[in-house]
Order: sequence, then C-alpha cells, then structure tokens
Amino acid sequence: MLKGKNQAFLELGTEEAAITMVNYYTAVTPQVRNTPVFIQYSNHKELKTDSALNQRAQAVLQAVTAVQDGSSPSSDPGVLDLAPPPSPVLRIIIDNMFYPVTLDVLQQIFSKFGTVMKIITFTKNNQFQALLQFSDPVNAQQAKLSLDGQNIYNSCCTLRIDFSKLVNLNVKYNNDKSRDYTRPDLPTGDGETTNKDHSLLGTPSGALASYSSGGGYSSSLSLSQGGGAMSPLSAAAAAAAAAGRVALSGSGVSGVLLASNLNDEMVTPQSLFTLFGVYGDVQRVKILYNKKDSALIQLSDGNQAQLSMSHLNGQKVFGKVMRVTLSKHQTVALPREGLDDQLLTKDFSGSPLHRFKKPGSKNFQNIFPPSSTLHLSNVRDGVGEDDLRLLFSNSGGTVKAFKFFQDRKMALIQMTSVEEAIQALMDLHNYDMGGNHHLKVSFSKSTI
Repeated sequence: MLKGKNQAFLELGTEEAAITMVNYYTAVTPQVRNTPVFIQYSNHKELKTDSALNQRAQAVLQAVTAVQDGSSPSSDPGVLDLAPPPSPVLRIIIDNMFYPVTLDVLQQIFSKFGTVMKIITFTKNNQFQALLQFSDPVNAQQAKLSLDGQNIYNSCCTLRIDFSKLVNLNVKYNNDKSRDYTRPDLPTGDGETTNKDHSLLGTPSGALASYSSGGGYSSSLSLSQGGGAMSPLSAAAAAAAAAGRVALSGSGVSGVLLASNLNDEMVTPQSLFTLFGVYGDVQRVKILYNKKDSALIQLSDGNQAQLSMSHLNGQKVFGKVMRVTLSKHQTVALPREGLDDQLLTKDFSGSPLHRFKKPGSKNFQNIFPPSSTLHLSNVRDGVGEDDLRLLFSNSGGTVKAFKFFQDRKMALIQMTSVEEAIQALMDLHNYDMGGNHHLKVSFSKSTI
C-alpha cells in the first residue's frame, strides 16, 4: 500500500492471472467503496514486503489466503509469518468517548472481519470497555491490526485494542450490556429497566433502548478514506441512533432538550446552563411556567444535545433523579419584553462561558460522564488545599480527597458522591477567586 498516494501494488500468482485481470478491469471499472479504481501493469517484477511497514497488508493477505484454502494462515516462507494469534477474544477500550458507543455499533464494526460470537461491555476506571469474541483467532488478529488506533466517529471515540487473556466469554444475559449471538434464547436479565446504573452512558440501561440491529446504519461504518475516522456518518446521527430515539438523519436532530423531574424549589436557569454547559454550549434555558419541575434547554446543535442527554439523563440533581429527553421544539422562544417577571427564561447566547466555541479547543478532549471526582483549573496563585476544601465543603458536600497538580494551577477534588460533585460543579464553576481568576470545574475520569 502506498498510503500517501492512494495507490497499491498487487502481485498475482502468475502472469496470465495478471493479464486476465487487467483485460477484465479495462472493460469494467471496479469500484471500491464507491470510488473507481484504475488498474495497470507495474514495472516491478515482484514485490518486496518490508515486514514492519506492511504488517497490516500481510495479515490481510494471510487471512484472505486462509479463507480461500479453508485453512489457518499460511506459514509459507514467502509470506511474513506473524506469530499465531493468542486468543479469539479482544479487549477494547474507547478513548475520547464524546458520543455513546453501543454494543450494536461494536458488532457492526468488528463483524467486517469475521463472525462476532459474543460481546460484553462494562465501565472500568470511568472508561467504556468491551470484550469481544470472534469465532476464529485469525479474525481477531485481523480486526486488531486494522482497527487499533482508529476513530469510530470523526476525531473521537478512539479504539485501543489488545488480545484478552480469556479465550472464551461467558455471557448470561442478552441485553444492551452483553450479548451472545450464538444463543438468542438467553434471558434479558432483570437489570433492563432498573435505575441503578450510572454507567458510562449515564442512563438507566433501559432508557437507551438499543436500536434494532439494522438501525438504519447499513454499512456506513466502513473506514472512511484518509481521515483515520471510521465513519462518514455525522457523529450526531450516530449518537442519535445509539440513543435509539431518532431516525438517522443527523441534521433533523434538534438541539433542544426537555429536562423533567427537577427540584422546582432549587433549580434556576443558571444552574442548568452550568450543568448542561459541561457537554455543549447552552444558548437558552426556559423553566416552564405551568410546570416548574421541567425546563427546555437549547444547545448549539443536535450533537451537543445528544451528548448532554446521554450523560445527564438519570443523574441525581438537587436530590431528584433528572430525566432528559429530546424536545420536539426546534428552538426555545424568548418571552416578550416585561412578561417574564419570574425570570424563568434566560438567553445565554452571548455568554463568555461557552466551553466549545473555539474549534479544536482542549475542552473537546476532556468530556467525561458525571463522576464524584472533579477537575479544577485556573486556580489562583496562593490559594491552598485548605481554601479549596473549605470552598467545596460549603457547597453542601463532603470532600473525601484532594490532590494538586505540579503547577498548583490545577487540582483534583473528590466528593463522596456523584450527586455532591454535580452540586459543587453547578455552584462553583466560574467562581470568582479574585484578581480576575475564575475557577473552572469539570468532571474527571481519574480518581485520587
């Protein structure tokens, strides 16, 4: 493969085969992923494959040969002999998970390399992980070589893939956390609609009804050319599909959310702006006049709305479990002059506090689900651990642990629960520490 040039060399077994191929494809232009491919003779008589650079191509070649011969990969001296794969089970970690990645999405991507038998997903160290078992270790090896380091959606959700020490997975339930494709008769388990699960998607497992395996995805999760991302799908549409709520149109996803079951005595437009602002740039917030435990929150776009919904639905805020769904409204209307005497609606479109206005901002890489550990930055010189512990315990919680980073401008602070951390973030993000230093607070994936 000549990566930069979009070209490749292919050596066939005999010259006749090469002539037949060129003659055939001169008359019929072949298409690979909807792109025409042109074939001509090369000046090289044979290919020298440098093992380091061509490892991926060689693995594919071996796998193809194996499939053709119905055997396991060749140990023919002419082909690079990769060590036999240790296991049919891969361990998959997803970094920069700004959009929900579901079991179905993994199945779609990995089944391009062979039969996926079983998948188990779980959260460990605040990171989404999965174990995925192929029917054959060769397929696992091919998938690992092709997919490790790739992004599922443009510039996020990076796959980190290793072989697992397990060689066989034991799946008890078929639901949106685990599945055994060889045993459709397994029960779903009673965890389907319980509300105990503060997993990476931050919602009770039943609330993200996994979309049917077709899901309108077809095969659009093919590796897109060039960009290193696997999906030409807009990430918004993918997240929408993952949340099982929206047809896969992407553009049709409104940026407005409905938050309900709020604590109407405590909630304010400002507190919702701060909380939802962790996952997107909130433009407007309206607490409903006739139903003050509900609010409409308008974000910049459908991606941000999806992201906020997947992380915040089911979280405890001001002592009540908040529900977040997509609203049918396209925008939040502002009241006419003088009519909003209770200050229930607020326009934040000009706010300097938007975290995602600058394209490529570091904030995009630090989006994590609500967690009991908070990341503090922009700490003012001279402010010590005791000051910060006091500040955070005054927000009504208990500080369990604290750690400064080396430069003392950043720190981690751990509260006793996710609910306390949410409360502290709403109270203290942008807190004025004097001297024009405003404290920045976000959720952390680390623990202390």
